[in-house]
Amino acid sequence: MQTTHTTHVTNSQKPQMQPSFHPVIQRIFDKRDMGPKEITEFLSWDLKAMPSLTSMKDLDISSKRVIEAMDNGEKIAIYGDYDVDGTTSCALLYHFFKMIDVEVGLIQPSRFIEGYGIHPPSVDKAHEDGYKVMITVDCGITNNEAADRAKEIGIDLIITDHHKDARDVMPDAFAIINPNRRDEPENSELRALAGVTVGFALAVQIREDLIARGQDIPSLYPLLQFAAIGTICDLAKLNPTNLKIVRHGLKQIPTTQYHGIKAFFSPEERKRGFVPSEKLSFNIGPLINSKGRLDHPEKALQLLTIEDDKKAFEFYSHLEICNKERKFIQAEVFNSAKEQVLKSLDGKEHVASIVYSADWHEGVIGIVASKLVETFKVPAIVFTNSEQDGIIKASARSAGDLNLFDCLAENSELFLKFGGHKAAAGLSMPKENLSVFKKNMLETISKVPAIQRTVQNYFDVEIEPHEINPKLLKELEMLEPFGMGNQKPLFKMKNFRLDSFDLLKDVHVRWNLSSKKDPTCKLKGISFNYIGKWGIAHPEDLYNAQERDDDELTAYFTLGVNHFNGNQYIQLMIERIES
Repeated sequence: MQTTHTTHVTNSQKPQMQPSFHPVIQRIFDKRDMGPKEITEFLSWDLKAMPSLTSMKDLDISSKRVIEAMDNGEKIAIYGDYDVDGTTSCALLYHFFKMIDVEVGLIQPSRFIEGYGIHPPSVDKAHEDGYKVMITVDCGITNNEAADRAKEIGIDLIITDHHKDARDVMPDAFAIINPNRRDEPENSELRALAGVTVGFALAVQIREDLIARGQDIPSLYPLLQFAAIGTICDLAKLNPTNLKIVRHGLKQIPTTQYHGIKAFFSPEERKRGFVPSEKLSFNIGPLINSKGRLDHPEKALQLLTIEDDKKAFEFYSHLEICNKERKFIQAEVFNSAKEQVLKSLDGKEHVASIVYSADWHEGVIGIVASKLVETFKVPAIVFTNSEQDGIIKASARSAGDLNLFDCLAENSELFLKFGGHKAAAGLSMPKENLSVFKKNMLETISKVPAIQRTVQNYFDVEIEPHEINPKLLKELEMLEPFGMGNQKPLFKMKNFRLDSFDLLKDVHVRWNLSSKKDPTCKLKGISFNYIGKWGIAHPEDLYNAQERDDDELTAYFTLGVNHFNGNQYIQLMIERIES
């Protein structure tokens, strides 16, 4: 990334490398085979050390066409997917064009009407509305028909995307900016970019071209806030490039000037100064996604582009209500899907969870697929009816290191539409193909060694109760952001006693633990939605098991800080306890 004009990072902005780390942190680095050089690179905030974002193909011609449209007063539209990545991409480009005093139109499809991607009817509508240039964000790489239609009616379609280039030929668009297009370098770090950062790269190129002709253009550094949200929530791999992008985006959020981003944080959260990536993945992402899951995503995009605190609060409140409804629907669908899986278990190896119901809400099947993977530790594909009679849609999620996209591609002749990544994909097909699909997929997946296609129980390092202290928590912050490719460290702990537990709302568990070696060393833990989990021991059974001399409890958890009523304490986020 060429940062001469986009950012300026002073030495004071970079966290200084500590000469030594907490023993637990050092053990994490050792487990990852990281020496001093690798540790320095991993902890780096240096944007100048990134590969140039403007090295991607077609950025130059795209920038020239956009600038030509600006000069000639031609209308420009931004067309984005309805998920977090697409929504933050739209918002990022909206704010960029606002910086340079250019008005653009924002278009997002409905999951239930247009479906994923850009299609000829949307191109026709844009033509009717007078747009001469359409820029897709987070979609378009497989939408050849839309590109053909755009060319036919005189719209210059600029595709910015990061999904796999999966058709026989690429779309015949004016330009395609995608680090995963077939002719980009296989070993490029940019292949891990989220769609929002591909959109950011276009903004960087346009800015550089405008500066080259003598214009004074503001820094694009604040836009990295949107890139951080989209990157974390779209589960983009946190390689060195994405780590730097997200770190700089998160750093700005406590003092953000964007009203929509500010709405997600209480004044107390902003005062803390540090934004954990989990706030994005477990709070902001689901809220932004909720609207697009249940009807049209426009309220989320309006929130991220609004310039009024009061209106931002109204849109945020709307998303909160919508998210509560989404959670209720999701719970119903998940319980129904889980029952289907449990009924299908016949004592043989459970290779994949492939389930279908006509009544399930299409907007939550992706989350349900993820929860099925979490529950049964194998890939999951969840089908439901589409808007079109006789056609069913599915969301698929992988497990372990399985490339589920490639497994699905072996059966692509059964599909009407298909796209995605190694870990997640979507498809639609005639309902009559379901039984053949299920048979074929189970055969395909079963050929892969089980260790590659199942979620393996693992932990990063073992830890003693007395090692859990504020210094460890502070140094864990240096490892942020956590996400795909840089998971939050999962600890294994023995040598403790379960002193007591409390059930909260019949499903959550609050744990009170103490060190066996030093009973004054007390630890608090929490497990959400623990009761009723498949294959998990009840707290009462665990409490009783420790009373037997030959049984020792083992806990697996991540670490966090609980902020409550102005107080804070270290909290173990317990995944499971075993005897």
